[in-house]
Amino acid sequence: MNETGAGAEVKSAYASAPSLKRSRFLRAFPSAAELVFGTPAWGLVMVASAWVALWLREGALTFHLVELLVMYGLGGMLAWPAALFLARFSTLGRPAETRFAAYLLCLSLGTIAVTAMLFALDYRVFYARWHANTGTRTWFYQFAFTSLVAFYQFLVLGVRLYLPVGGAALLAASLWLAGSRGRQ
Repeated sequence: MNETGAGAEVKSAYASAPSLKRSRFLRAFPSAAELVFGTPAWGLVMVASAWVALWLREGALTFHLVELLVMYGLGGMLAWPAALFLARFSTLGRPAETRFAAYLLCLSLGTIAVTAMLFALDYRVFYARWHANTGTRTWFYQFAFTSLVAFYQFLVLGVRLYLPVGGAALLAASLWLAGSRGRQ
């Protein structure tokens, strides 16, 4: 092969790199069926997980049972599409065990993070009446530290509501998603 042929191959490889990344980006999006059925299903599983955990620990006797269940359900529903996208994007063309690990990591961390952010927003709304005027330096400090404390409190007290049902559901969903070859 001459130098011009080799140069043309290199140029075509560079020219197709953005189109490969774009197609990888587009292929990582969850299908409509996964969004329509998976999003509410994952939210309901998180609600069931929180309810079973509360029932086992306290007989489901809590003042804010409905609000807690709604928060866990919304956290699961909002985390599902982003977690699927991130897991797919990072593992396209990889073996099943890599996909399983990615789904396990993205679904668990995504669900916990989104639910913790919802908890932090609720925490922030409660404490807003004692905070400084919006937009001031003191308000930014109060907002940041209130959110960090709420996030920490959720990690200490709220993550336990995902066990035992959420852990089993996480393993089952990760196995199912890693084994489905249709979108991989």
